[in-house]
Amino acid sequence: MGSSLKIASFFGIEVRIHVTFLLFLAWIWFSSYELEGSSGAVKGVLFILILFACVLLHEFGHAFAARAFGIRTPDITLYAIGGVARLNRIPDKPWQELIVAIAGPLVNVVIAAVLIFGIHVTAGLQQVEHLESPRIEMLAKVASLNVMLVLFNLIPAFPMDGGRVLRALLAMTMPYARATQIAARIGQGLAIVFAIFGFLGNPILIFIAMFIFVGAQQEASITRANRSSRP
Repeated sequence: MGSSLKIASFFGIEVRIHVTFLLFLAWIWFSSYELEGSSGAVKGVLFILILFACVLLHEFGHAFAARAFGIRTPDITLYAIGGVARLNRIPDKPWQELIVAIAGPLVNVVIAAVLIFGIHVTAGLQQVEHLESPRIEMLAKVASLNVMLVLFNLIPAFPMDGGRVLRALLAMTMPYARATQIAARIGQGLAIVFAIFGFLGNPILIFIAMFIFVGAQQEASITRANRSSRP
């Protein structure tokens, strides 16, 4: 929290930006400026802001679903690698966690569907050459990125939503702590697979592997601490 700044508050939930997000924006600005000048830098930063607006809506999806079960969300923080909605407690029942987990990706599904529908409507009203306008191109990119956000978040590994979906499904048939342990191990196994492919030629997969491996460890530790503290 000490490395983040409050920028707004909606529905009683603080929206914060982490210092890494600001550094990421600065990097996008300078890298785009070197390639396309000031206009390219503006377009690059604008695109990232639109993308993170979708991420923010994703996190509000989690927050509103949690609120339906009496769970508060004090704040949502945007990092360079995405967003985090901080819930004040874990849902009491597995099916509640399942709903909270899938609420975020469902928001991105709706955004992508609306944009794709809008593009098709435009295609029916305009000539083909008009569809290559920057506005239509931007809509297509944002729609594609929302689809990618859904697919990425549904990877069955913590800290992605897919890891929480997996844990919720497992917890319906076994103790919560055991479900968390199994989900964490599956996530770490996927992290190892990503790391192997990363070392074969895709450095981004190495970063994702580290993110997943550490996230799985943290989720398991937090769950053990929360459960042990309950009466």
